[in-house]
Amino acid sequence: MSEASLNERESDLIEGEAVRELAEIPAVEVISRAAVMLMSSAAEKLGLGDADPSASPHLDLDEARRVITALAGLVTASVEYLGPHAGPIREGLQSLQRAFREASAHPDAPGAGPGEKYTGPVY
Repeated sequence: MSEASLNERESDLIEGEAVRELAEIPAVEVISRAAVMLMSSAAEKLGLGDADPSASPHLDLDEARRVITALAGLVTASVEYLGPHAGPIREGLQSLQRAFREASAHPDAPGAGPGEKYTGPVY
């Protein structure tokens, strides 16, 4: 057997194991992990990881808007499944929405900010 075909077999086994492991993870945990990943991405794109967010090299409000909107859609669509996780995730989303408004030179009107078509206005 060639080295390439061994690597393929090894890769297939690893992927198969990963799929089996994913099948064992409860949906609420998958949704929660996705929400946390989106929150982290939005925070970075808002520059919140730096002492001065407005001077952050990672600041990208256009990208932050997209990620926050995706997070709002996920949270809104899955809130009934999140149980006790729903509250903290919603609070994190609202904090990111407020941070976006603060970072914007020309803030959106209430209800027009990122994700607010799903969550309603955030003040």
